[in-house]
Amino acid sequence: MKQADIGLIGLAVMGENLIMNMESKGFTVAVYNRTVEKVDAFVNGRAKDKNIIGAHSMQEFVNALAKPRKVFMMVKAGAAVDAMIDQLIPLLEPGDILIDGGNSHFPDTIRRTKYVEEKGLLYVGTGVSGGEEGALKGPSMMPGGSPAAWPFVKPIFQAICAKVENDAPCCDWVGENGAGHFVKMVHNGIEYGDMQLICESYQLMRDLLGMSDDEMHEVFKKWNTTELDSYLIEITRDILAYKDEDGSALVENILDTAGQKGTGKWTGIAALDEGVPLTLIGEAVFARCLSAMKADRVVAAKAYGRKIPEFKGDKAAFVEAIRQALYASKIVSYAQGYTLMRTAAKTYGWNLNYGGIALMWRGGCIIRSVFLGKIKEAYDKNPELSNLLLDPYFKETIEKLVPAWREVASAALAYGIPAPTMTSALSYFDGYTTERLPANLLQAQRDYFGAHTYERLDKPRGEFFHTNWTGHGGNTSAATYNA
Repeated sequence: MKQADIGLIGLAVMGENLIMNMESKGFTVAVYNRTVEKVDAFVNGRAKDKNIIGAHSMQEFVNALAKPRKVFMMVKAGAAVDAMIDQLIPLLEPGDILIDGGNSHFPDTIRRTKYVEEKGLLYVGTGVSGGEEGALKGPSMMPGGSPAAWPFVKPIFQAICAKVENDAPCCDWVGENGAGHFVKMVHNGIEYGDMQLICESYQLMRDLLGMSDDEMHEVFKKWNTTELDSYLIEITRDILAYKDEDGSALVENILDTAGQKGTGKWTGIAALDEGVPLTLIGEAVFARCLSAMKADRVVAAKAYGRKIPEFKGDKAAFVEAIRQALYASKIVSYAQGYTLMRTAAKTYGWNLNYGGIALMWRGGCIIRSVFLGKIKEAYDKNPELSNLLLDPYFKETIEKLVPAWREVASAALAYGIPAPTMTSALSYFDGYTTERLPANLLQAQRDYFGAHTYERLDKPRGEFFHTNWTGHGGNTSAATYNA
């Protein structure tokens, strides 16, 4: 019997689509699911007459695989992955490879890589982005884990992933242990930011300019031919044109409470742990939390009865200003995301290829856009670039966008339209480009109430001073803890 090149466990929609994708690229795939009825239904249905081998037990599944065995797990992130690993380990041999393609939290992947390697096996934690369609037609893939596993999975991963210019695959080795899942987490955080920025643009056009969904559809259609050309702008264009059964815009009949699976929150927590100001993505996560407080918002809206004043300016000019503000804010979001990856790489000892990551995101994934090509160019030119805002192309671009960005942020505040990501992105830009921030006063406050010490402008960095501000506090400083 022919042995399979790779096996996949978990026949939900992503798993099924990845199997069909791998088979279409010439690979034989063994499949298993805890509910074995699903295996039979799949093998006799969608996978009929394909090079797909159904297995009814874990042992039968493992026996169907060519060595070194490659087992792709597409099961729910969390305890289910640990349980699956423990079931598989006794059935596998040294050198066999376990692959987790779910949205696992990167510390879990760090722990699992160590655990699996101690058992003589290899481990890969790979981010897979692009949703159901991406899984079937070519996702973006971000693998990390045991470096020794990469040569064995590379031919399969790079065959099934999305391709961009010059047939470049949107998949390359990211780094050791949890690096792949960390990069996927940052991707998802950026996705939260991109989506919220688009939503704020939509709300400004709808609630301030009074535009119809058909008019906004035309705007997004036009925007998709500019620097904003991207998957999310494209689907927003299509959503705004979609009609409900009564002919009205379907999007206006959808309840305004957003869900989330947690990856944006993880990105925010990682940023706090690393001390990186990831302000835009943080606001995007909180915007979803605020949207979920629907009942409270209905009460508060009645209590305050706020009315949006009539817009007096040039609507067409303001729509163009919104486009520019959206683009400027998007650049800041990616700059912050990349700063987080650079900082975490130092913490965890990862050797990340930042231009390569932009290429991986260039196609197949949810945040795919033309703009990512410019990020790749920036990091190819200067791999040590500390912040995207310091790249000559992005510096020149931002300088052109700032006036429109300020106009839109000012209007949002003046007219009372919530725009948390656009305004926080502008505040970050202003803070990042300010030589002297008021943290000198903050350090004085900390030293006053907690003797936390401070550094002086006229002394070398690393020398700390304490002042007895009240005259009765003594001269002992609290250098041993932080508050």
